[in-house]
Amino acid sequence: MHKKINHHEIEVKWQKEWFSKKIYQSTETDKPKTFVLDMFPYPSGEGLHVGHPKGYIATDIYSRFKRMTGHEVLHPMGWDAFGLPAENYAIKNKVHPRLAVEKNIVHFKEQLSVLGCDYDWDREINTTDPAYFKWTQWIFIQLFKKGLAYESYEPINWCPGCQTGLANEDLESDGTCERCGSVVEKRPMRQWVLKIREYADRMLEDLNTLKWPEHIKEAQRNWIGRSEGAEIDFKLSTGDKVTIFTTRPDTLFGATYMVLAPEHSLVEDFQKQGKLLNSEDVQKYIKLATNRAEQDRLDITKEKTGVKLEGVTATNPASGEEIPVYIADYVLASYGTGAIMAVPAHDERDFAFAKKFSIKIKQVVTGLYVTDATEFHDNLPYTDKAGVVVSSNEFTGLDCEEAKQKIVARVSGRMTNIYKIKDWVFSRQRYWGEPIPMVHTENGKIYPLAESQLPLTLPEVEQYAPSGDGQSPLTNITDWVNVTGYVNEAGDFIVASEASEGYDLIKAKRETNTMPQWAGSSWYYLRYMDPKNTEQLVSPEREKYWAPVDVYVGGDHAVRHLIYARFWHKFLYDIGVVSTIEPFQRLEFLGFILSEDGRKMSKRWGNVINPDDIVDLVGADSLRVYEMFMGPFENTIAWSKDGLAGACRFLERVNGLSTHYTETGTESTNRQLHKTIKKVAEDIENFKFNTAVSAMMIFVNKAEKNGLSHKMYEQFLKILAPFAPHLAEELWHELGHSDSIHLESFPSFDDSLAVDDIIEIGVQVNGKLRGSITVSPNADEKEVTEIAKKNNVVKKYLGLTGPKKIIYVPGRILNFITN
Repeated sequence: MHKKINHHEIEVKWQKEWFSKKIYQSTETDKPKTFVLDMFPYPSGEGLHVGHPKGYIATDIYSRFKRMTGHEVLHPMGWDAFGLPAENYAIKNKVHPRLAVEKNIVHFKEQLSVLGCDYDWDREINTTDPAYFKWTQWIFIQLFKKGLAYESYEPINWCPGCQTGLANEDLESDGTCERCGSVVEKRPMRQWVLKIREYADRMLEDLNTLKWPEHIKEAQRNWIGRSEGAEIDFKLSTGDKVTIFTTRPDTLFGATYMVLAPEHSLVEDFQKQGKLLNSEDVQKYIKLATNRAEQDRLDITKEKTGVKLEGVTATNPASGEEIPVYIADYVLASYGTGAIMAVPAHDERDFAFAKKFSIKIKQVVTGLYVTDATEFHDNLPYTDKAGVVVSSNEFTGLDCEEAKQKIVARVSGRMTNIYKIKDWVFSRQRYWGEPIPMVHTENGKIYPLAESQLPLTLPEVEQYAPSGDGQSPLTNITDWVNVTGYVNEAGDFIVASEASEGYDLIKAKRETNTMPQWAGSSWYYLRYMDPKNTEQLVSPEREKYWAPVDVYVGGDHAVRHLIYARFWHKFLYDIGVVSTIEPFQRLEFLGFILSEDGRKMSKRWGNVINPDDIVDLVGADSLRVYEMFMGPFENTIAWSKDGLAGACRFLERVNGLSTHYTETGTESTNRQLHKTIKKVAEDIENFKFNTAVSAMMIFVNKAEKNGLSHKMYEQFLKILAPFAPHLAEELWHELGHSDSIHLESFPSFDDSLAVDDIIEIGVQVNGKLRGSITVSPNADEKEVTEIAKKNNVVKKYLGLTGPKKIIYVPGRILNFITN
């Protein structure tokens, strides 16, 4: 029976009740713990649309379920409020970033609260809170002291739109800024850099310990991009030496030319020294190449371009042959050594380049990647010995792997690894970010601030927009920038107006670049464990109780955020702050919700659906149930009004379920209940929320048809409670209970009742379905065959001779073969 729900009344009532009684407060107990974490949002001015709550609803269901199954649950929420998104919004709306963030957080919190989420708001954090970013600054100082944070001056990604330097991870695949879409330039600048590459091998190896979706792991591997190979030195006719990196040193005898990146330092040296006979052509090409996006330069489908360095040749260290040297944009200065040996017989890019410039092609390996000098072939066999070195002097006939080691040794090369991932450009020439707690003295030395002087806060300013000259707006705040103080025995700078005994007073300038948005989000999960601690980032006792995060849920920016957080976590492990080698043991990837027109929700398209409107229309419980039922959690799915209406009807039927009471219920309803308990528990644990909702719908159908007892009704409300917490609480209290249903235990099931007592299987004759029979799920082939033969329809198709062969798939299909 459908019974309307007064969601406006019951949802506000129970949200106030839960908040006032703090039923979701977390503490350390002797229970097993579960730490459930959302990728916390940055509080943009637009607020949430209906796609955002999907992940928050899922973690809410999971955390409620774990609490009901006897776990101490930590399910916190906070705000990633520093960085470009907040600052750009503030500039656009002509309001100070701090005021914009404060206003937006209030709005976001209201939106999350009306969904009924079970967050422990006593643990709320905000990356812009000085009590929080004190510890972000402290981590930076520890990185500096361990030699992992350093100042550099080299070309970096500069966004002319956002007026700041960017890390590679902040770029789209076409080389544009992910925030504003501007074409990113390369600009030499002073910046702080973190040595993330030093942790590359550990980050790769430890992926094997994690329960993450394979596509996320693979994305991490690809971004780190480890290549195993060798460094080999080539002598140039100019007397210089060029080191190349290759993953295939076994093909060294097939290197018929060399390529330098247009930005390679030797090219500039050759021009200055007048060693190039075609210097003007070289200069033109360098200018053309440096204006192309990195992804465009690496595109294998693009026509190869380049210029020969006339007047310069190289010597192949294996064959002794003189080979030409080119510059070409398909070689990057930032990858490997910025120089390659080109083996056109065994590399498709090299082959295309060699064909265009009529360069010799020499085949030296059988099997993979070989050519016939007119066309490149993948896996074309050269001889019957695939994967063997040929035309390589004394190494001819060796297996490729064996030849690699021996050829490298012969030419005094070095086996090594290189990485696609670059050290993390950590400076932003903007105002709204964590101040970097370093000072520069007049003698050119750099010192960290003493811990006693943290947090270093931003100065209050009227003008915070970027200056456009590549400098942070902080540069002009001279009262804040210029400081005096002294350096103590620990090497820390103490800002002071008077010298301490034994120390000289010196002048210095504060660092004016700020940290990127990613800084605060690289360790925030740890602060939830101990958010009020003023003496430590996190106490060892609380960290050991809660770590690691058991389930982490999110989607957008997953790859780079996870790399950054894993890097910081491993560093904190090395210095004894954390006890685990990885921060997030299990990751559930969130599929997006599109608008009904199938496009991403955007103001531009006018297709944004506000969750506040949906909650006002049909209630938070209906929104929650619908978003979990609309499809597999990891899939991207379009919004549907019809689907939302279906979720509403389901809850209205639940609201009227008590009208179907019978004194003892029925056996079929009881069996369905136990199957539902088992199914829902397994599905919540596995984030299969859509099939869990489906199981509950099947139970309601059965209960409406056959009736249910009072006890069955109570059990079902407990199953429903994580999904529709307000309605479940209301109906629970209507039964006379005084305590919250969310503090009850999740029902257990009886194995003997949680299986079907009879099942229906199809019967085929010669592969065509001819009927169906009902049997016990434990029936053997003989029993099933006898029952099927008595079926009149099946009997007709079997004829007088009967089957010659029987194929039985238990519980699924029976097939009689008669011919």
